[in-house]
Amino acid sequence: MVFFDLADPSFDVTSPLVHATREEQWYVETSYGWAVLRHAEASALLRDRRFQQGNAKWPAQNGIHSGLFSDWWKETLLSLEGDDHMRIRRLLMPAFRNRVIAAMRPQFQDLANELIDAFAPRGEVEFISEFAEPYAARIICQLMGLPDEDWRKIAHWADELGFSFSIDVGNQVPRIEAAITGLAAHLEEVVAERQGQPRDDLVTALVQASEDGDRLDRHELSVALVFLVFAGMETTRNQLGLAVQTLLKHPDQWALLAARPDLGADAVEEVMRVNPTVTWVTREAIEDVDLNGLHIPAGGVVQVLSHAAGTDPAAMPDPSFDIAAANQRPPHLGFGAGVHHCLGHFVARTDMAVALPLLAQRMPEAVPDGPGEWLPVSGNTGALRFPIRFRPQQPADHPVVPVAGPSVSTGRPGR
Repeated sequence: MVFFDLADPSFDVTSPLVHATREEQWYVETSYGWAVLRHAEASALLRDRRFQQGNAKWPAQNGIHSGLFSDWWKETLLSLEGDDHMRIRRLLMPAFRNRVIAAMRPQFQDLANELIDAFAPRGEVEFISEFAEPYAARIICQLMGLPDEDWRKIAHWADELGFSFSIDVGNQVPRIEAAITGLAAHLEEVVAERQGQPRDDLVTALVQASEDGDRLDRHELSVALVFLVFAGMETTRNQLGLAVQTLLKHPDQWALLAARPDLGADAVEEVMRVNPTVTWVTREAIEDVDLNGLHIPAGGVVQVLSHAAGTDPAAMPDPSFDIAAANQRPPHLGFGAGVHHCLGHFVARTDMAVALPLLAQRMPEAVPDGPGEWLPVSGNTGALRFPIRFRPQQPADHPVVPVAGPSVSTGRPGR
């Protein structure tokens, strides 16, 4: 019997072993329950109401049974279930309306071009520290109405909170808890200010959010804001690095995106299909479930392997990477599905759809400049360092990325 050790940092969920196993069977046993490998079964399971999110047990699965991190984790939107989940989600949702985020596209374009201006004449860049991280963190600052100079602190806290998804989480609790404490205190000051001086930003929207008189209390607001900063920043940074990595492995696609910036949204969907930062999405059975010959007892945990499902030949005759064919694919599962579909998916889709065409246009003939440094290809993955060289470009009139691409209702940080 094949066994996937997802707790092993060297295990690669995109490996030929995973692909070969998918050809033989739709599921496999792992160190974290079972894993689903095929698109049809994965998509159905994520929408099956006999399962809940399953992430609430993640700290306990790693030997963490008490303390600040354990308590905070259980209260995040990612871990809540049932009425508690739906209540918090309803109160948060107005702040993420599509029209609100779409109106920020010009700000995202200006920011991307500003960052590219700094390295385009050199013809080389360390992509994570010079673009992906400041872009993701400064967008969070824009969304929340924070001073732009806060981005380095925000990025640091989000980086430390990123260890929450690490398979080494058991050894990282002090760093995680220090980040929760620091970020929560910083945001508490912002909340207090917005209560007296409202602005047109996400924090004010959440402070004022109500439904039939119901509001988030201060503790709920703190938990939500800390998680939103962490999830929004980490996911965008990691997915941008993976997106550029994928596109540079297909130079024809990089050139196509430069020539066809209207394919930016399609590029996001296609990259998340074949190279997602969220490499597995967790579900837990709330009752005994029998699925196509697999018996899952109540409490049993199942992982949907995003890459395996997204490249399943049974779901798409030609699963090769092609941004022009993105709208012909079944929806990817990088944002999850069902009642736990990622609340902030439109933010991630929009900021990446803006950035990727601009990068392709302004970094011609780009190639990796060495192997870089990468997180394990399991759990939440991405680049720590990703040096790139390209044909130098002098800053000129900045291109504008047109709005186009697949419906944002198709297809996340989340798990």
